[in-house]
Amino acid sequence: MMWRISSTPAVSRQRRPALALLGVSCGLALTITISGVFGGLRINTTPSEPLGLWRVVPLDRQVQVGDMVFACPPEIDTISEAFGRGYLRSGLCSGGFGPMIKTVAAVAGQRIEVAGGVMIDGRLIASSNLVLQDGHGRPLRAYAGGTVPAGFLFLYSPFSGSWDSRYFGPIPAAGVLGLAKQVLTYAP
Repeated sequence: MMWRISSTPAVSRQRRPALALLGVSCGLALTITISGVFGGLRINTTPSEPLGLWRVVPLDRQVQVGDMVFACPPEIDTISEAFGRGYLRSGLCSGGFGPMIKTVAAVAGQRIEVAGGVMIDGRLIASSNLVLQDGHGRPLRAYAGGTVPAGFLFLYSPFSGSWDSRYFGPIPAAGVLGLAKQVLTYAP
């Protein structure tokens, strides 16, 4: 004896909302992906800055102190070690790193001192205390300090667990992708 299951009109009506929701969800995901590629949208998943959707805005001027930027980290040992520890995400920057969202705290010619906190040209930066070890107990080495060289930037985030120039030093300004503008974000 062979059983045959037929679809009743009631079952078909129940599937329609689920299929519509699936279609809308796929369309939204595709739209976000295309917008990200062509519209400069990025998703931030690290707590150094609010989580969510951000946009890269091209710069038509020199980077200035106070600018919040997307920047590709340089391919140096300190950055590779941080990537291995999970401080950085994967991405399309050189070395396979994802861009960072940070605020420019100092530009070429400014003097950086790093001790218990960061001083720029003799002025202490708020919420810049150093952390001696990460959340897994691994030691963190502070940047030795010095004058920011020409063509470099000192990046910073006030989030206490941020991995920024306090630990890896100034980075090349050429790595800046553009200004970081919030689109749809929330601070946890």
